[in-house]
Amino acid sequence: MAKINGNEIRPGNVIEHDGGLWVAVRTNHVKPGKGGAYNQVELKNLINGTKLNERFRSAETVEKIRLEQKDFSYLYEQGDALVFMDTESYEQLELQKDFVGDRAAFLQDGMMVTVELYDERPIGISLPDQVTLTITEADPVVKGQTAASSYKPALLENGIRVLVPPFISSGEKIVVDTNEITYVRRAD
Repeated sequence: MAKINGNEIRPGNVIEHDGGLWVAVRTNHVKPGKGGAYNQVELKNLINGTKLNERFRSAETVEKIRLEQKDFSYLYEQGDALVFMDTESYEQLELQKDFVGDRAAFLQDGMMVTVELYDERPIGISLPDQVTLTITEADPVVKGQTAASSYKPALLENGIRVLVPPFISSGEKIVVDTNEITYVRRAD
């Protein structure tokens, strides 16, 4: 484990602070007129999700944690759990649906995901940035609407609603951003 100075903390860094694991969400370097400079850091607890604002002076050191990243393949849903398989050891890993969050709806059979582990314990999961889905239901185009920003609601095969351009119709495949849950483009 590496020790870093308080002014070297960057967004995305995982640190050990007050006996817990925290990820830096936002950082702001402050140089007041009086006194020494400090780094104002917004931290989010990786275990329970609580947030904390903390000041770190450049003389302070914190423990920077390295998370192990492993590729897993999504297998199936079992009650409130989602089952994944390690692509190297073929061991199965069960994660609760609320651990994955709203993006669990984007999981497809055989989809590759990256799970971040700390001491063999899952801390975070990242899905592919974009997935291809079929539209099951799309509202008809309203005549007379300007084409500039006339997006219409559409229902995807996984039950998620997104806004799509008027030329998209039911039955078409589109690419959806899994982070923003927004339409990207028509699928090829």
